[in-house]
Amino acid sequence: MDFCAGIGGGRLGLTNNGLSCVAYSEIDFNPLQTYQIFHGNNEQNFGDLMKIKANDLPDFDILIGGFPCQTFSIVGKRAGFDDNRGLVIYGICKILKEKDIPYFILENVKGLVNHDKGRTLKIIIEELNKLNYSVEYAILNSSEYGVPQMRERVYIVGMKKGFFNKSFQFPKSKPMPKLDNYLIDDSDLDFDINNKIFQKYLNNKYNKNKYNIDEILENDYLILDTRQSDLRLYKEKCPTLRTGRHGILYVRDKKIRKLSGFEALLLQGFPIEIAKKALEAKILNNKLLSQAGNAMTVNVVEAIGNELLKCCIEEQKCLI
Repeated sequence: MDFCAGIGGGRLGLTNNGLSCVAYSEIDFNPLQTYQIFHGNNEQNFGDLMKIKANDLPDFDILIGGFPCQTFSIVGKRAGFDDNRGLVIYGICKILKEKDIPYFILENVKGLVNHDKGRTLKIIIEELNKLNYSVEYAILNSSEYGVPQMRERVYIVGMKKGFFNKSFQFPKSKPMPKLDNYLIDDSDLDFDINNKIFQKYLNNKYNKNKYNIDEILENDYLILDTRQSDLRLYKEKCPTLRTGRHGILYVRDKKIRKLSGFEALLLQGFPIEIAKKALEAKILNNKLLSQAGNAMTVNVVEAIGNELLKCCIEEQKCLI
């Protein structure tokens, strides 16, 4: 079952392994609309995870959840368990216990690992161990699992003791694909480099005389990451997509273009036929950028799911 589902990146990673999704849980209206456009209305949305009664849920074998990350992120206030969103992990533990779920995959920001000097993650692992799970975690970079996006996230995998035939190993990395295969949107998203705001940005105290626009325009598929003050350039790879980051530009055919929500979906591993559904539904570009930035990378979850299935007893019968 797909918890804190967003737009279903985690779900796709597991269904790509031949599993079936039985239900999901999402409370945010905008990603919920997109989720239904992408995946249909065949499964029930159980809404707020913290209000779910476990006995009302269908039976399932794998719980996947990208529990709220803002409370642990370096770009947030890092309030951890002092933020109500940080308590969602206890809601997940309650469901794992009451439904006696054999396996789970959880995802969060890299900052969870060192939040409160590592104590937060230690508490989470201890709570999961109390439920009789063998738990492993690792920081994986999406760029090492089939998409050209530098996105480090911590993945926590658990297997109920008695439900696995060998220990879990995180997947090995693979070569990064070419970036130009992902920056393919033909929408009118050209960026005017002569607008006053951008020129002022290029000439602030951090960027003045550092960049030659004519040289930049000669480098097809060069990524320009416009942050609050400084400009960062990336060749052959994209920086981390985030919910609030809409300032990623790139060069194509000697023009600077804005990264589109459609392209952000591709960089998160969403298949092109699903990404096209967003265009057909005319989802606003900024909304799609935010939703893609908050999603799990499909390729990483698929690789983890594949390794988890090797450990599962009766793997072909697993449901999410």
